[in-house]
Amino acid sequence: MTTLHIVVLAIVQGLTEFLPISSSGHLVLVPYLFAWADQGLAFDVAVHFGSLIAVCVFFRKDIASLLSGGVQVLSGKVTTTESRMALGIALATIPAAVAGLLFAGWIEANLRDPMVIVYTLAGYGILMALADRFGKHTRAINDVGIKEAFMIGCAQALALIPGTSRSGVTITAARFLGFERKDAARFSFLLSAPVIFLAAGYKFYGLLTGDETVAWGQLALGAAVSCVVAYLSIEFFMRVVTRIGLAPFAVYRLILAAIILYVLV
Repeated sequence: MTTLHIVVLAIVQGLTEFLPISSSGHLVLVPYLFAWADQGLAFDVAVHFGSLIAVCVFFRKDIASLLSGGVQVLSGKVTTTESRMALGIALATIPAAVAGLLFAGWIEANLRDPMVIVYTLAGYGILMALADRFGKHTRAINDVGIKEAFMIGCAQALALIPGTSRSGVTITAARFLGFERKDAARFSFLLSAPVIFLAAGYKFYGLLTGDETVAWGQLALGAAVSCVVAYLSIEFFMRVVTRIGLAPFAVYRLILAAIILYVLV
């Protein structure tokens, strides 16, 4: 990969990871449109790791509360808001972690295809618009219980399929469950941290213990660029989703799906 390829893909990842328009879908589409060789899952995980650093910095107070709550859970105390949230995040992570272990290899081999992205972009874009328009939207993040957290976690597992959007599908699920836009986004971003951490750790372990030659410098550059862009993207999205809602992102998904379909056909 050239430096230009790395920077472009890292910027794309940073912009799209926390916007509900599918970062994985864009990471498949950009090389396809420019006739670049697929960058591979290792690079995708590296730029996702950069996004993880961004979300941890942006929501550092929330992350600190979750860590404190996790300690309380381990000590058998699940009576505080922090401990309940930590337990909810932990349980919500299980579906995606299990699905990743069982199906990530098959998905990488069979579903990194532009036509798959057409269907997922359009389908989940419609669901997103419906959730944002017709949900009750009266609940705050502190109202997330075990059942709600697990349901959102099951939705997160669908994001393994390119074009789905992890943030998009989890925010959509939260909106269907009646959560306010800002709180749905906030829970979605916090929920992303353990999943990205586990995925990155698993992949990097495989790289360290395998015989494959790894361009660590390229991965580090991609992660750094992605981190900076993702931080700015989070700040932008939190403002837009509060004031305008999810409709612009749903429309973008439908337009992009139509363009891809036109190019392919």
